[in-house]
This record gives sequence, structure tokens and C-alpha cells, in this order.
Amino acid sequence: MSKLDEFLAGERLDDVVFYVSDAYLDDDSRLRTVGSETNGGVRLILDGETGRSAFEAGTGMGAMEFAKTAMGAEGEIARSLDGGECPFTDENPDADHEIRFVFAFAEAQNEEVGGIYADGDVVHAYAHCTCGESYSHKWIVGERDGS
Repeated sequence: MSKLDEFLAGERLDDVVFYVSDAYLDDDSRLRTVGSETNGGVRLILDGETGRSAFEAGTGMGAMEFAKTAMGAEGEIARSLDGGECPFTDENPDADHEIRFVFAFAEAQNEEVGGIYADGDVVHAYAHCTCGESYSHKWIVGERDGS
């Protein structure tokens, strides 16, 4: 099982996923040496502290501040955490809508919080689009198809 599969199965709750598209990442970026190349960029699965530091180094913004900003709009982020569908395409049809970067973490089931958190571990994913907007998507581990 890959690190990504383990993360998506809720087995790496202390880790974060950070994806950066080729269009956003310099060819000689150090992130390329520590991450896994995908079709359109680099995906890193790192312990939480290291991952948040890598995110800040790669984007120039704090991971949790970015997440708070992205929570304002719900979109569709691919289960592979390296793509998605920007919810702002109708509002801004002339812009390109490609993922620049994604930050994701998983939160353990918490019945006391209620809602979806009572139903299982929850993956929180946050994306930034080339149009300049950010959005979020969350799902219960094991309840999403292979999108």
C-alpha cells in the first residue's frame, strides 16, 4: 500500500499531503527531490510539522491560514489530491481553472463533535486554483469513490 493509500485510509492521521503543480513549481525546486512526481506536479506526504513547513516554503503562506481561507468555498478535489474542479468557473469563465497546489490532512473520528466527524475519520483537502481562488472539500474516509 502506498503512502497516499494509507493516508486516504485514515492510517496516517499525523501526516499531511502537499501537492504542487508543475506550473507553480520551479524545475529546480527542492520539493521535487523529496516528493513523488505525478502527471502534473509533485506530491509530498510528510509528518504534520514538516509538511506545514514545506507548504509554507513552497507557497509563501501558512498552511492553516490557507485552509481557513479555502473553507469559504466548497469545491471538488480529486481523491488523488492532485486535481479538482474549481467552483468559480461560472463566475470567472474566461480564467484558467487548474490546481496550483493542494494541502490536506485527516482528522480522527470524534463522536463528541458530531456531524460527519461522528461517522469516521475525515479527510480535509484545500486547493488553490490558477484563477486565484481557493476552495475546500472534505469527506469521510472510505466513503468516496475513486474520483
